Amino acid sequence: MTETTQTQMTQTQMTQPGGGRPRSPEFQLAINVSRGLWQDLFHDAFALRPLPGMRVDGPVTRNLPPALRERVTLLPHALVVLAGLLTFLISLAANGGGDTAQFLTGLMGMGAVLLTLLRPVVAFWSSLAVALVTAQFGNWWDSDWPWAPGAFATQLVVLTVVAMRTRPRTAAWMWTLTAAYGLVSEGFFPDGHYSTNTMPFLFVSALALLVVTVWHVRREAAQKVTDQQTVTAHERSKRTLLEERTTIARELHDVVAHHMSVVAIQAEAAPYRVENPPPELEYAFKVIRENAVIALSELRRVLGVVRAEDYEAPDAPQPRLADLNRLLENVRDAGLRVDSTVTGAVRELPQGVELSAYRIVQEALSNSLRHAPGASAKVEVSYVLGGLGLRVVNGPATGLVKPSPGAGHGVTGMRERVSMLDGEMTAEATDDGGYEVAVFLPVPSSASASASAAAEDTA
Repeated sequence: MTETTQTQMTQTQMTQPGGGRPRSPEFQLAINVSRGLWQDLFHDAFALRPLPGMRVDGPVTRNLPPALRERVTLLPHALVVLAGLLTFLISLAANGGGDTAQFLTGLMGMGAVLLTLLRPVVAFWSSLAVALVTAQFGNWWDSDWPWAPGAFATQLVVLTVVAMRTRPRTAAWMWTLTAAYGLVSEGFFPDGHYSTNTMPFLFVSALALLVVTVWHVRREAAQKVTDQQTVTAHERSKRTLLEERTTIARELHDVVAHHMSVVAIQAEAAPYRVENPPPELEYAFKVIRENAVIALSELRRVLGVVRAEDYEAPDAPQPRLADLNRLLENVRDAGLRVDSTVTGAVRELPQGVELSAYRIVQEALSNSLRHAPGASAKVEVSYVLGGLGLRVVNGPATGLVKPSPGAGHGVTGMRERVSMLDGEMTAEATDDGGYEVAVFLPVPSSASASASAAAEDTA
C-alpha cells in the first residue's frame, strides 16, 4: 500500500459519513471519549445485574462441608450489607447524631450501598446524589466539605464495590466524575468555615481503585492461564491419541499386511504346485491374488493416512457407485449369488456420498459372505428426489460351511458413515432368518446439481 493510499484512507475515516470537512484527531478523540462514557455509565444503567455468589472451588472452600459451602456463596452479599450498615452508623455518629436529617441521609447512603447488589451503575449515581443532599441539608458547620463523614464512607464503598463488579475503564470514569463533583463543590463554596477534603478523598479512593484494578488484572491473568492450561491439556490428549493411532497403524501394517502379502504370493504359486490344474482352479486362485493385492493397496493407503500427519491422498480415484458392477462381480466370484437393481434417474452425486454408499454396500456384502455362507443377496440402489436409498438383503445361511463369528465392527462402521452424512440406517434380521441393511443418504438439491455440473464440465 502506497503512502498516498494510506493518506486517502485516513482522510476518509476522519470525514463525516455525509461528506463535509475532515474531522480532526482531537475531535475523534472527544467522540471516542464521550462514547465510552455513555456506554459505561449511561447505556443500560438501570439494567438488573445481581451480584453473583462466591465460587466454592478454591483450595479452602472446596474442603468445607456441603451445608457450610452453600452459605459461603453468600459471603460477598453479607460483606456489602455489613458495609452499608457501617456507613449508616458513621452518618449517625457524625456530630453527635440525633438529627432527623442525618438519620435520613444515613438511610439514603445505606440504600446506595445496598443498591450495588442489583444495579451497580445506578448505585454510583445514587451515592453522588446522597453526597449532594447530605452537603445541603446536613448540619456540617465547621466540618469537612463537600464530603461529610457518611457521604465520604458511602462514596468510597460504592466506588470500590462497583469497580469490582465492572471493568477498570468504568472505575476510571466514576473516579473522574467524583473528582469533578468535589472540585466544583469546593469552587462554589470557598467560605473559610469549611475545610475542604476532596483531595484526601480522591487520594484514598484512587488507592482503593488501584487495588481493585490490580485484582482485576490478576484474576484475568489467572483465567488466561487456566484457559491456556485447558487448551494445552486438550492438545496433549490429541497428541497422545495420534501417537496411539500411529502405534496401532504400525501393528496393523506389520501383522495384516504381512499375511495379505503371504496370501497373494501363495495364491499366485498354488497353481504351479498342482499338475494340470483345471481352469476353474487357476481362475479361483487368480481372483484370490487380485483381491489380496487390492486389499493390501487399500490397507496401505488407509494406514498411511493414520500414520502420517502430512500424508497426501493418492492420485488414484476413490470408488464410486459406477464401480458397483465390478464389486458385484468380485463377490460373485467369491461364491455369493447377488442380484442388483437400480431405480430412479441415475445421476452423479457428491463424492463423499458415492464413496460412503460404495463402502456400505461393500461391507454389507462382506458380512453376507462371512455370516451367511451359501446364501443369496440382493442389492437395491434407489435414486430418489431427496437423496440416495440403499438396501442390501441376504437370505439365511445354507450348506455345510459354518458362519464366521464377527465383532460387530462392520455395522458400526456403516452407522458411522451414515451418521457423518446425517442419514438414516436400519440393520436387522428378517423373518426368514436372513439380514437386511437399509440406508438413506440425504443429498441437497444444490449439491446434486453442483455434482452434475462438475461431471458435465469434466466430460
